[in-house]
Amino acid sequence: MPLYLNDDQTMLRDTAKDFVASEAPVSHMRALRDANDATGFSRPLWKQFAEMGFTGILIPEAEGGLGLGHVEAGVVLEEIGRNLSPSPFLATAVAAVEALKGTAAAAVWYPGILSGETVAALAIDEGAKHNGRIAMQAQRAGNGFRLTGAKQFVTHGHVADLLLVAAKTENGTTLFAVPNDADRLTVTPERLADSSIAAHLQFDGVEVDADAVIGEVDQGDAPLARLLAAGRTGASAEMVGVGGGAMDMTVSYLKERKQFGVAIGSFQALQHRAAHLYSEMEVARAAVLKAQQLLDAGLDAAEAVAVAKAMTGLATTLAVQEGVQMHGGIGMTDEFDIGFFMKRARVLAEMFGDTNFHANALAEAAGY
Repeated sequence: MPLYLNDDQTMLRDTAKDFVASEAPVSHMRALRDANDATGFSRPLWKQFAEMGFTGILIPEAEGGLGLGHVEAGVVLEEIGRNLSPSPFLATAVAAVEALKGTAAAAVWYPGILSGETVAALAIDEGAKHNGRIAMQAQRAGNGFRLTGAKQFVTHGHVADLLLVAAKTENGTTLFAVPNDADRLTVTPERLADSSIAAHLQFDGVEVDADAVIGEVDQGDAPLARLLAAGRTGASAEMVGVGGGAMDMTVSYLKERKQFGVAIGSFQALQHRAAHLYSEMEVARAAVLKAQQLLDAGLDAAEAVAVAKAMTGLATTLAVQEGVQMHGGIGMTDEFDIGFFMKRARVLAEMFGDTNFHANALAEAAGY
């Protein structure tokens, strides 16, 4: 599989680039932060994403979507990252859509996602770091289940219409679709470093009926695996956008800022650092595209997904750190945008497992 976009994917990239840069640039994120917006994103903008057809990229044509793949979803996510656009696209139109795919719940939730009415949140993690362990219990109660436990760092969990909740059942793991206004559910929103909002969820015997089960009881590993693969690859694509945006801003600054009467970009030491950064970002972009292509082909992508998440974590961290440093003192100020890229990169790097988590997974898979 060639590691470049085809003509249709390039056209989609150009469309997404123009749309996101126009409707949700960095200034949009800054305005939401300065207004202390309690939602964390713009619902009218989410409707515009739906009108553009972006929310249906991964939804099959038979169910009203575009029937495209992870490469195309990644094209949109990269532009979201490049502009630091607050959006539920990753959790809703990528991870949740993949988890619901092929289940009876898809017919219930896909129409709202397609129209931009529904926002989904992923209630997976239970500790300070993503580790894959699930302690939440789902016990039989009548014709349904009673959920008990807590979930941490649920992005958009305070305003989501749909919560995808992973819990332990009698003989395995089950994934549930839970409304966020369920009785005995306590939602506590917290603003993160990048000004986005995540929530801590406390389930004190939340009762759901059998229709809340996504797929089959005790067989939640399959939809959960799809959710995590899509989420990790999507977060990697968004990180490529964040790193690319930081790099572009830095290179522009090197061309404009003058010392001793010449542009600082003419200094060989800075040229070497910029060239190194460019090569690292290109390697990360190739790793993400490889993971996306394997997912779209229905092949085993576990190793490629881990490589993509680990590589983008390293490359994007380098991009934002070099960006702040090469901007000098102004890079440390809130008035200049480069710092926002560092904050977003930090949050994305932790989502669905950081570089160390995925490097360790790769090592263990290789027998170490």
